[in-house]
Amino acid sequence: MHISTTVPPPTPSTVWLARGRHTGPTGPDVLRKHLRECKDSGTLQDFSELPDTETAEGESAFEARWQVPDEVTVRARLKLSEWSGRGQEWALVAEAERPWDLRWPSPAGMFWPWETDTAWGQETVTGLRFLDTNPLPADDKELRRTLRAALHDTWTVHLVVHEAMTPDERGRRSLVGLLPPGLHHRVVEHRAAPHQLRTVNWALKDFGVEVPRGGALVLPGSPAPDGYDAGDFAVRSVFLDGSHPTEVLDSVRRYAALPAPLPEGGDALLTLLREKWQLLTLEEELARERELVAMYKEALEAMTQSRDLYREAAEQAHEALAAYREAAAEAGEPRLPAQASAPGSAPAPKKSGSPFQQLGRTLERLKESTMGSLRPASTESSRVRDEARQVSGEATDEATDKAPADAAETAGHRAADGSEPTAGQ
Repeated sequence: MHISTTVPPPTPSTVWLARGRHTGPTGPDVLRKHLRECKDSGTLQDFSELPDTETAEGESAFEARWQVPDEVTVRARLKLSEWSGRGQEWALVAEAERPWDLRWPSPAGMFWPWETDTAWGQETVTGLRFLDTNPLPADDKELRRTLRAALHDTWTVHLVVHEAMTPDERGRRSLVGLLPPGLHHRVVEHRAAPHQLRTVNWALKDFGVEVPRGGALVLPGSPAPDGYDAGDFAVRSVFLDGSHPTEVLDSVRRYAALPAPLPEGGDALLTLLREKWQLLTLEEELARERELVAMYKEALEAMTQSRDLYREAAEQAHEALAAYREAAAEAGEPRLPAQASAPGSAPAPKKSGSPFQQLGRTLERLKESTMGSLRPASTESSRVRDEARQVSGEATDEATDKAPADAAETAGHRAADGSEPTAGQ
């Protein structure tokens, strides 16, 4: 079995990620209604539902844009999966123009309405609720399964709180609501009853962590983020009496600030947000059109330059060919004598041809050799031998013709000088 060793990229400091499940059948309608209300009230600058061509079959996707304090713009995208027996899973990614401040409103609250029994506020892996206390299952096997699922969840921060004694009404309130808004839909609180501590720590034993009696622990996740040490994120005592649990809240904030890789599927969501963003302002549309114009201009200039280079090369090739043909034609013309030959002088020897003509004949023979390569081997061998004899005969005839011509030319020079051959000659 092939195991991927690819390390996911780190989560940028400007990015906020969360996911959950909507248990009702009307998730898209709930989103449309709440987004419209937020826009009408001025909470959102704008929102849009992406067309079906931009989403997978059965999925829905929404974009929204708003501003947080100091006029920092936030862009967010929510994907809602197809309905299944357990509901519709949603995943949300938001990115701000500067590093994320946990005091800013939760992006999930911008898309979903928060009501007493809202159907969307369930965590995907364990099925537990945000902003609520979630008692661990009474069955030991279910308890271990819940904790191990929480340890492998890379999207959510899981906090386990052990109740040293059964708390009153004030102690049963969720501690997550005391955290900054940016953590309200990223943290799930588990409550262990007084008698469940041993079972809880037995389930956590393989991960090298344990919950202190009457205390709390931020689970490390798998793999644990860099800088996680169980001792730094374990709280010895938690008073569930309605007082402010400063130490617990501080441990959750410090854990959320640790550098961590993007969760599984988070990189794809972030890529869609950055590269497929469609909810543009007029200024952004103008800037995008200018970028497109600049890109097309560069492409056109590159094509024009390539065309000019090709044309220049073609013209040079035509000029070279014309020069070659002109030189070949001049070299192939017969040479006329500059002065009339003396009476009785021998005619000028006939040359066998210029180098251009010899080259042409050689190329012609090569062409004929190539065209005849499909002929039978015996015929081809005979043809090659005949060409060899022909070339040899041409060379012999040329030498034979040249010798008398040279002799006649020598005799003509002697006659003009008036000298006679000596006896020895």
